[in-house]
Amino acid sequence: MDSPPAVDLAGILPAIREFMQRDVVARAEQAFLHQPFRVVRPQLETLRHQVQAWGLWAPHVPVAWGGLGLPLRDFAHVSEVLGRSPIGHYLFNCQAPDVGNMELLLTHGTPDQQERYLGPLVRGEIRSCFSMTEPANPGSNPVWLDTTATRDGADYVINGHKWFTSAADGAAFAIVMAITNPEARPHARASQVIVPTDTPGFIRMRNIPVMGEPGEDYASHAEIRYENCRVPQTHLLGAEGAGFALAQERLGPGRIHHCMRWIGICERAFDLMCSRAVQRELAPGMPLGSRQTVQNWIAESRAEINAARFLVLDAAAKIDQAGATAAREEISLIKFYVAGVLGAVLDRAIQVHGALGLTDDIPLAYWYRHERGARIYDGPDEVHKSVVARQILRNYGLDVPRE
Repeated sequence: MDSPPAVDLAGILPAIREFMQRDVVARAEQAFLHQPFRVVRPQLETLRHQVQAWGLWAPHVPVAWGGLGLPLRDFAHVSEVLGRSPIGHYLFNCQAPDVGNMELLLTHGTPDQQERYLGPLVRGEIRSCFSMTEPANPGSNPVWLDTTATRDGADYVINGHKWFTSAADGAAFAIVMAITNPEARPHARASQVIVPTDTPGFIRMRNIPVMGEPGEDYASHAEIRYENCRVPQTHLLGAEGAGFALAQERLGPGRIHHCMRWIGICERAFDLMCSRAVQRELAPGMPLGSRQTVQNWIAESRAEINAARFLVLDAAAKIDQAGATAAREEISLIKFYVAGVLGAVLDRAIQVHGALGLTDDIPLAYWYRHERGARIYDGPDEVHKSVVARQILRNYGLDVPRE
């Protein structure tokens, strides 16, 4: 069978930009920032149907499954455009954590798992969540888990306590990281298991407030308890004991997704900052942009955003060519660097806007609340800096042990 023709990226990006500005930023975004998600959902569903009708749906998914089939480097460009609004990725069905779960099911799902979970997920009929982080254990050490999945006949019985299970509110299923092989070496103890959220023993305790905002539905992070939660062993995703390897496989492209979304946020914040610097006057005839401090912030932001983009696209190209393992150093580098740029640009943009920057009349405050976690999730920045430094020092003959 011939491969499907390559998508003309230069042809679709202008259409996506126009849609994002006309229908999302100018209309739906304000509703999202000021109203509960359940109230806004019908409006968002209408926009999602438009995206599907235009053939721009699920840009990361192979054409055979109903997506655009973009390679990672091309998807990175799309992700940046979508990142200019908090709802951009959701409208194109390439939002976390669904995007990573789709990739896992594509590469490791059985035919039955793909039919029951991947198909509806790609079509946008259901959502999913990824349940890994535990309140009792450090997320910086992903092999240290207390949640267990114990064999009992033909089933797994899952017990444990998770939190920051993003988008669990309203999700149809979770992919759960749990210890199945406690006697194995640390990186081979855990497995990933699919758990429908209507399974008895799956208990969503609450949506966790993030800087005071609990959110709801897709825009939330949940605390979950698994109490004798029983699922068939056919719900195992991939091989038993391969949970850590699958998580790492998921996180490589996932960091590209996040980083390019962050760059989209930076570009939107940059636009807002520059517009404010021109329009806001300190006194008649004295715009904010005439102040050297503001000029410095603008110049520094431009340089940092450009540098971040080049780093991410370079990492994406290496993943496309050689795989995530070969690009491990590049992936760690972009994770901490782009997260730092994101925080700096948002902070400057808020400062330029003054009191307005603290409100939800513009999206800066929303991003400041929810993207501070960029330096924490997917491995804290300090861990990624250590990974990069150890590799560099190893090339100079110093083998630094892990702490």
